[in-house]
Amino acid sequence: METEIMLDKKNTITMKLLHYFITEKNYNPIILQGVENEIWLENLDEDYKIVRIVSGYIHNNEQFDFDKFKTKRIMKKIKKKTLSFNLNVMSIFLNLGDNVTSNLNEASNAICIKVTEETDLEKSAEIKKAFPDLNKKLKFTEQGVELFMKITGDINKHNKEDAKRIEKIFKQKIPVITYILIAINIVIYIFGIFFTNYNVFIEYFCIHGPSIRAGQLYRLLTGIFIHSGLTHIAFNCYALYVLGSQLESFFGKWKFTIIYLFSGLIGALFSMTFGGNTASVGASGAIFGLMGALLYFGYYYRVYLGNVVKSQIIPLILVNLMIGFIIPNIDNFAHIGGLIGGTLITIALGVKDKSTTFEKINGSIVATIFLIFVLYMAFVYAA
Repeated sequence: METEIMLDKKNTITMKLLHYFITEKNYNPIILQGVENEIWLENLDEDYKIVRIVSGYIHNNEQFDFDKFKTKRIMKKIKKKTLSFNLNVMSIFLNLGDNVTSNLNEASNAICIKVTEETDLEKSAEIKKAFPDLNKKLKFTEQGVELFMKITGDINKHNKEDAKRIEKIFKQKIPVITYILIAINIVIYIFGIFFTNYNVFIEYFCIHGPSIRAGQLYRLLTGIFIHSGLTHIAFNCYALYVLGSQLESFFGKWKFTIIYLFSGLIGALFSMTFGGNTASVGASGAIFGLMGALLYFGYYYRVYLGNVVKSQIIPLILVNLMIGFIIPNIDNFAHIGGLIGGTLITIALGVKDKSTTFEKINGSIVATIFLIFVLYMAFVYAA
């Protein structure tokens, strides 16, 4: 009996489609409670981010309309979970009755395709446009049980390789650069206390617009490693440890270093532009840049992070920005600048296994233009 099920035409098409979408297009199955006789697949990097393979029999228009209603309801939940504004869905119906006469494609972002034979996939204009290599990839020399073993074996192999890749990205590594940055902050703070008058030390090396415009450009760097007091450095070093230990593992040492320094630089330039002649110190701008990088990374890996982006990362950024507006003597301009700078430079550097070359080139262009704009604002407009 099991052999008969595996050799059934409908199940054969289902297995071939699963093989294509999982092994060739990197779709991942979505676990949905209460959903029967259909398989949901997700790949947020594709034009059709959701693909449904529906094997249950739909007899008439009423059942078909209910299926569309149910699909819209589930899609709303997926949108909230994945922080997606628009999700295109392709539904492939393998058992759609002849009594169904409703318009299959009444919504531009929800395509329905009726498939009875494999040849129906070849005739579908929507399939050819969205997945032009699908029909070619459905050709197998194996048949029957051998085909089932071939497909399940390939899917298991792909899933194992995908699991290893994800494990490699999320595996905790020793955050060497993070420790070095924390050490630099602490050493500079101790040096300022024991080897000179600390207020004079801050005066010589802080971010100060008029002094920087006068030629003391080193302040753009030194200012992000100086702190106003013990509480200030303790808070920033703790935040750097928490964020840095994660992001250095996600991006690698060199990318992490670039994100940190670029964010600190943009934060310092924002402070110069909007802070007037007020002196500013601290790593907060760079740390907000790390938050921006974490937000961008979390968006790409939101499938694996679940609700972390919505429930933790975004609230963390908003709360810290709010604190900066409420508590006096906090340079929130540096925070905002660092957040923007960190996000843009992360787009330029890219997220491993997710960002395309096109996205990274566009990110590099935007980050460069933004840097030039901020330099103009800091040295010309605000002068």
